[in-house]
Amino acid sequence: MSYEGMLKEGSLKDKVIIVTGGGTGLGKSMSKYFLELGAKVVITSRKEEILKKTKEELEELTGGSLHYVPGDVRNVEDVTTTIDSTISKFGRIDALLNNAAGNFISPTENLSTKAFDTVVDIVLKGTYNYSLEIGKYWIENNIKGTMLNIVTTYSYTGSAYVVPYACAKAGVLTLTKSIAAEWVKYGI
Repeated sequence: MSYEGMLKEGSLKDKVIIVTGGGTGLGKSMSKYFLELGAKVVITSRKEEILKKTKEELEELTGGSLHYVPGDVRNVEDVTTTIDSTISKFGRIDALLNNAAGNFISPTENLSTKAFDTVVDIVLKGTYNYSLEIGKYWIENNIKGTMLNIVTTYSYTGSAYVVPYACAKAGVLTLTKSIAAEWVKYGI
């Protein structure tokens, strides 16, 4: 399949981008495109074997430089480990793609509180953890970073059978708007 991308060749040359949930799905696809545009990419998720396989596959396909760090977006220590490893490997962080997610397709009355908490912790708290830690790094180092937080139409409309996900994504949308209003003074 052939396609022409939205951005010009080399438009992300030498930019360093962290992608949460980068081992599979949308995160993997977006990482591939970033590599094709010249970025250095760091992917993170909980399963190291998937990260390793994705690294090998994407480097072979693109010739780009990809690094991975296993970690859980819900754990702030894992987040700081990923940030420290990225800076150690590539010298800086230019962009963050908060993509990690989890979901259960289920009638709400069948969900346990643990199921609800798990989705909200991954989607909303994981996004918050990365946004806050990388935002502090950018502010402290006077870096005009770029942050992309993935949401869905559920953020606005809600939806049946995905209540925890819809709630979490609505929180991500509000988080994004709120920190954008706050951090505009830093140029982030």
